[in-house]
Amino acid sequence: MSSHEQSYKAGEAKGQAQEKTGQAMDTMKDKAQQAKDKASGATGTAQGKTHQAKEQTGGYMGATKDKACDTAQAAKEKATGAAQATKEKASQMAESGKETAEAGREKTGGILQKTGEQMKGMAQGATDAVKHTFGMADVDEGEDASKKRDY
Repeated sequence: MSSHEQSYKAGEAKGQAQEKTGQAMDTMKDKAQQAKDKASGATGTAQGKTHQAKEQTGGYMGATKDKACDTAQAAKEKATGAAQATKEKASQMAESGKETAEAGREKTGGILQKTGEQMKGMAQGATDAVKHTFGMADVDEGEDASKKRDY
C-alpha cells in the first residue's frame, strides 16, 4: 500500500470515529434530556404532594388550634362561673353574719331592758322601805303598811 492509500484509510477511519462519536454524543444528550425531564416531573409531583401534605397538616393544625382555643374558652368560662359563685356565696355569708349580729344586738337589748326594769323595781322597793322607815310613806294608796315593810 502506498502512503496515499494509507492516508486515505486513516482519514476514512477518522471520519467514521467522528461520526460514531457524534452519534454517541447525540444519544447521550437524548438520554440526559430524558433523565432531566423525568427528574423534573418527579420534582413537580413531589412539590405537589408536599403542598398537598402541607395543606392537610395546616388543616389538622387549624383544627387542633381551634380545639385548644375552645378548651381554653371553656376553662375561662368555668373559672369565671366559679369566681361568681364564690362571690355570691361570700355575699350570702356576709348577709347571714349581719343578720346574726342584728339578732344578737336585739337579744342583748332585751336583756339589758329587762335588767334595767329589775333594777328600777329594786330601787323603787328600796325607796319605799326608806320612806316607811322614816315615816314618809303615803298610806293612802290602799296598801297595808306592814306589807310595805317586808321589802
